[in-house]
Amino acid sequence: MSELANRAPARLLIALLASLLLAACARAPVASVPVSERVLIEERLRADIATLASDEFGGRKPGTAGEERTLTFLEQRFAEIGLLSGTGDPGSYWRAPVDLVSARPLTSKLQLARGRNALTVPEEDGVAFTRRRRALAAGGPATGVPVVFVGTGEGPVSPDNVAGAVVVLLGADGPDLARMAEPFRDRATAVLTVLPDTAAIARLRRANEVERIELAVEEVDTLGAYVTDAALAKVLGEANWKRLKARSREADFTPIEIQLAISIDAAADRREFTSNNLVGAIPGTVPGSGALLVLAHWDHLGECGPPEAADRICNGAVDNASGLAVMLELARRLKDGPPMERDVYFLATTAEEAGLLGTRAFARNPPVPLDDIVAAFNLDMLALAPAGAPVGFVGEGRTALDPLILAEIARSGRSTGDKALAESFVPRQDGWVLLDKGVPAVLLSSAFGSRAVLNPFLQDGYHDPSDQAEGIALGGAIDDLLLHEVLVRILADPARYPAPGTVAP
Repeated sequence: MSELANRAPARLLIALLASLLLAACARAPVASVPVSERVLIEERLRADIATLASDEFGGRKPGTAGEERTLTFLEQRFAEIGLLSGTGDPGSYWRAPVDLVSARPLTSKLQLARGRNALTVPEEDGVAFTRRRRALAAGGPATGVPVVFVGTGEGPVSPDNVAGAVVVLLGADGPDLARMAEPFRDRATAVLTVLPDTAAIARLRRANEVERIELAVEEVDTLGAYVTDAALAKVLGEANWKRLKARSREADFTPIEIQLAISIDAAADRREFTSNNLVGAIPGTVPGSGALLVLAHWDHLGECGPPEAADRICNGAVDNASGLAVMLELARRLKDGPPMERDVYFLATTAEEAGLLGTRAFARNPPVPLDDIVAAFNLDMLALAPAGAPVGFVGEGRTALDPLILAEIARSGRSTGDKALAESFVPRQDGWVLLDKGVPAVLLSSAFGSRAVLNPFLQDGYHDPSDQAEGIALGGAIDDLLLHEVLVRILADPARYPAPGTVAP
């Protein structure tokens, strides 16, 4: 019996207890549509989720056959709904290409020397990483490449100090990767970061052993090496290294060139490929009045179960076939309803799981100026809660949309849920990229309204082969869908919601 099969009874019990708890405290939603219509909505949502989360789609990983099946299905649905192209590119009707680079560490070798004192650093004491297929660097005496000690790197470090140099940096356990990247932006040849002990090196190896995907346009050409404090002290001499560290803590410290020979050799399994966002649109009747954006990420993890598991496919039913299904149903209902004054765009993003990359690509090259987007609604993980569950308002307090959203939630007979829970997910979803660019973006989902709903999934389902279409809860998802429908229609009317800085006609 597989591990997955052993866990199934526990998952069902947890889900049942959560449902009973919510049923006891949830208020019935206002009947904004007849029960018969909710039944039809649920049938369509289940059908789309079942398709997108089927084994045929292979877990919807970017750059795989599962991506092509996913995009083809979504394009077909966009066309059936009657959306028009939203890419702004006559040569690419639905698809907006996103160039990605994948890299996974393969091998590394690190050598240090001072005079006749040389050391090939053992694996437990050092490691090096590159995103290139192979990267080599040498610095120190007779190489023409200086080795510069910058302490913690938090003081004033001029680009002139590190340009073309191998930088030696004092790190800590769990190094700040943003700070580590600064020397590369200043054109350093490589960076050698000194970590406290072998345990820190081991943790770093584990953290970097998986494939990492980045936007090609944002990739930094890095060669980074890490070594233990003890290994470097062995080469430099304990007393000399102790004096250098003490000097770096002085207020007037400036980078120092040190007599240390460094050789770094690293290799990676690198792959460059093009994925795609999909963009559809319902044109508004008043051109130039602004736009709304509805987005949901289409990607998941592909095969992520352990090698020995009978089922390795992470189907991603909740995360995020549910968001896509709700976006498709919302688009259908809006298209079949009265015309709207503002344009409404529907964006299915790639590589959210790799770091919100599809949305970052969209923000770099949007089909409509970001300043023209009146509101953006991210749809993510919408198939967990029963009807009447509280709304998780991810992004509350960060935009001018709050009064309108809160009023509509109240009017629908629902309430907002756990604010601390919702706040903790703000930087973990696609809307964060848009918020950072000044776009009013929120995520409204009953899944994020209660720990009783969300925690069982996070503990036993999230990023796991057990996230499948069978047994998902759609009552809360339908409530969320109807809430978004009302909000989009209000916001698509300039008379009801003038764009900030304008006066209502």
